Amino acid sequence: MLHTHLDQNSAKPLPVVIIGNGPSGICLSYLLSGNIPYVRRGSVHPNPILQRKLEETPEVSILDQDLEYLSEGLEGRSSSPVALLFDALLRPDTDFGGTADSVLTWWRQPNRAVPHLVLGKNLPGGAWHSIEGSMFTLSRGDWMGLPDLQFKDWMSRKKKGFRNNRATAGDIVQYYQYYVANKSLKKNFLCGTVVTSVKSLHVDADYSSQVSRDSSSRWDLPEKPQDNSKETGKLFQVDGFVTTINGTQPFSVYTENVVLATGTYDSPSWLGVQGEDLPFVHHKLSALEDAARTKEIGTMSDPILIVGAGLTAADSVLFARHCNIPVIHAFRRSVNDPALIFNQLPKTMYPEYHKVHQMMKEEVASGPGLYESYVSLPEHHIVSFTEDRKCIFRDKSGRQKVYNISMAFVLIGSNPNLSYLPNNGVDLAADCEQPVSSKRNPIDVDPFTYELVHEKGLYAMGPLAGDNFVRFVQGGALAIASSLLKKANKNPP
Repeated sequence: MLHTHLDQNSAKPLPVVIIGNGPSGICLSYLLSGNIPYVRRGSVHPNPILQRKLEETPEVSILDQDLEYLSEGLEGRSSSPVALLFDALLRPDTDFGGTADSVLTWWRQPNRAVPHLVLGKNLPGGAWHSIEGSMFTLSRGDWMGLPDLQFKDWMSRKKKGFRNNRATAGDIVQYYQYYVANKSLKKNFLCGTVVTSVKSLHVDADYSSQVSRDSSSRWDLPEKPQDNSKETGKLFQVDGFVTTINGTQPFSVYTENVVLATGTYDSPSWLGVQGEDLPFVHHKLSALEDAARTKEIGTMSDPILIVGAGLTAADSVLFARHCNIPVIHAFRRSVNDPALIFNQLPKTMYPEYHKVHQMMKEEVASGPGLYESYVSLPEHHIVSFTEDRKCIFRDKSGRQKVYNISMAFVLIGSNPNLSYLPNNGVDLAADCEQPVSSKRNPIDVDPFTYELVHEKGLYAMGPLAGDNFVRFVQGGALAIASSLLKKANKNPP
């Protein structure tokens, strides 16, 4: 793979390079490998309108149908129409507790495969490798599965079960690696890669006469004048480093299309306060796990400070409590704020998160001492950290407080690392004045192809395109595969 795809100075460019090997990249690789979804003969979808549409051209694969038409009118927990469509086809009626089988069947059609390369830092699974293996998923376990291999079937073969219908991060990582092996996708994956640059090239019909834009340029610079008698086109140059058993070496690969699937977990958010760069202040849950394992903190330590009111912060509270480490838990929101994630989760399905929320509320209502070694500080802002391991807070009344702490863990979310794109990808976002954010400012894509509005040949999927749950990132894979197959014109109906 290394020599075949990365030594391309004189070779024909690849049709597709996918940057990111998490569930988004894995699902897209499956579709591009000649695995074509059709409506299963005799299946009946519980949505009568969708069923009527599916009956119109049952012999045509879903990839070759009009995705906008099929998805029109569908409603659910995603704002992406194609994500709702693919989820409805894979898991009919699941939001209403239904257990109907998928209406899709998968045909292996190697002549329709689109050659591609999937680049990833870790083994297949993406950011799931950075999550502590015993942590439970937010989504139901059966929503974590990928096409044509149900997660619950894999779990039953492993003689494992769900807890409250949820699975652990460790199970998820194993499943994704098994999926890549079982579906014969390994040949498309190159792990141990760090992409440092994606540049747009403008070429004439002769590939050897390619002319690169200046590496510091933006996407919208004018093309170099071409001879109008020749057909013109565009390529992308993907540069980076790959680490193998033989060491680390640079690479350049040329491709007609690039899919951005790097997720949003690479760059933890910072508070931006004085002292946040001190060595005892951390921004990843894994740092807490490491400190507990090495006995850097323990039962007799000063309290650790956990900042944040999301699920990662809650996971860290649970982990610290399990290790009997005293905790100060500070967050900006009110415990009753409707936007707080705990106020949106069913208590029966998420008992451990409900327990954290209960601690956050009752500590405030009853005063300190109700929960041993846990202090809740709602509606508090961090003012600064000091070198002698103190943290200064400001409450909602403007009063300042000082606590001694052993370590601090600022867990307030994360942002995508798009340093490999010109201007960190800002020019490609829905709001070109603000950084890319999965929740507030995703990359601006066509909703039915996931091709970037501002740069043709570039695609984005998963959290970069605003799809934050595994069950919905697969719709992006369907849209992109459909678009790329139409470009390749590989045996359309």
